[in-house]
Amino acid sequence: MDQPLVSRIWNVIEPALHIDGIELVEVEFKFETGRWILRVYIDRPQGISLDDCEGCSRQISALLDMEDPIDRSYTLEVSSPGINRALRKPADFQRFAGNPVRIKTTAKLNGRKNFIGLLKGLKNSNIVVELDIGEVEIPPDVIEKARLDLNPEMLFRQDLRRGTVKTGE
Repeated sequence: MDQPLVSRIWNVIEPALHIDGIELVEVEFKFETGRWILRVYIDRPQGISLDDCEGCSRQISALLDMEDPIDRSYTLEVSSPGINRALRKPADFQRFAGNPVRIKTTAKLNGRKNFIGLLKGLKNSNIVVELDIGEVEIPPDVIEKARLDLNPEMLFRQDLRRGTVKTGE
């Protein structure tokens, strides 16, 4: 993935989405099955609908047509982040503390690059993950990829505890 291009795309579209109360979660630009794909993941507190994705797709397409940061043809895909959403910003690591997480680093820390454990939040700007061998602090600048590691059963139970699912009415 071309990080400078992804950063430029992020900077073009994030302010416009923010005005509409939509959070830009992740941007990916990858070559897959013989074509370039620009994937944009969006969210908002009440969740994302198909109409939200369609509206954001039109808005993002118009912004990218004006700014023209991509020098090749591509397909734009806009979707919700799903249950295993990317964690990118410091606020993400605070917001989702207490949930299972998978983190891959660019450099080895304590002899490993892959960490699967319970996200504890932030400490001195580092991401804290509880592993089976204890807590580890991961500096944000060495994170290649970080995602929630929820399974559907966990999500369902969490929704029941929040009272967002009505049963038997």
